[in-house]
Amino acid sequence: MALFSQSTVGKGSDSFTDFCCSPCQEHKIDQWAEFYCDNCLKFYCAKCINLHGQLFGKHVTYGRGDTSKWPVSKEVEDFIQKCDLHEDKRLEMFCNDHNQLCCTNCAFLNHR
Repeated sequence: MALFSQSTVGKGSDSFTDFCCSPCQEHKIDQWAEFYCDNCLKFYCAKCINLHGQLFGKHVTYGRGDTSKWPVSKEVEDFIQKCDLHEDKRLEMFCNDHNQLCCTNCAFLNHR
């Protein structure tokens, strides 16, 4: 699964979450990923992608310009699937009458 790090760009700016280099993260180094390998399912910084390319020259990698081909982060996936009313519940059902995704609590209480 994707690894993440929180960072700040410039003094006083908002923080944001971004992908971290998988090999660097294993060595407890926070380094932003610049590439994603679709075969390895890992992220690489500019330094690590060179070593990766030497070992796995035929693997398809995507740079920052192709982030639409990168996987969705676990944090983003969890956020999207979380119920607005019941934060401890995930959206698991769809109500045809209301055209709305809902958790089991909402389905029981509001969508019967």
